[in-house]
Amino acid sequence: MHSFPLSPEANIIISIQTDDFDPAAEQQALCQNSNTGAIVTFTGLVRDMNAGENITGLYLEHYPGMTERSLEKIVDEAQQRWSLNIVKVIHRVGQLHTGDQIVFVGTASAHRSDSFSACAFIMDYLKTRAPFWKKETTTGGDRWLDARDSDQIAAKRWDSGDPRC
Repeated sequence: MHSFPLSPEANIIISIQTDDFDPAAEQQALCQNSNTGAIVTFTGLVRDMNAGENITGLYLEHYPGMTERSLEKIVDEAQQRWSLNIVKVIHRVGQLHTGDQIVFVGTASAHRSDSFSACAFIMDYLKTRAPFWKKETTTGGDRWLDARDSDQIAAKRWDSGDPRC
C-alpha cells in the first residue's frame, strides 16, 4: 500500500493499494473540518459484464511513483478549481473479482456544488489521465482495456476553459 498526505493543510490523501477499503469509514474520515457542509463520495466496483461479455475478474497494474504523481496533479487541479477541505482518493491494484471495490473518491467542502463538481472531475480525469492498466478476464479469455470513448468525452467537458466547469 502506498498512502501519503500531499499537503497537511489541505488534507489530501492518495492511496494505491491491494487491500479493500470501507467506504463508510472513508466517508467518516472526511468529517474532520468544522467548515465542511458537504461530502460527496464515489465508489467504483468491478462489473460482471462489459462489451457484451461476462466478466469474471479484473487485473490492475500501475507504475509506482508515476501513478501517484498523476493522481496528485489531478487533485491539485481540482483544488485550483473548487474550494475543498479534504480529498481522499483510493485506487486498488492487483487481482479483483466481480463486485469488488476498485476506487474511492471523496471530497469535502463548505458547499455541495464544490464537492459534487470536484468528485466528478477527479473521477473523470482519473479514468483518462492516470496510468493504470486493466486486464479483464472474460468467459472468452483475457483482454487489455483501452480508455472508453465515453470516458474521454466525460473528461473533455472540463476542458471548456472555465476552471469551474
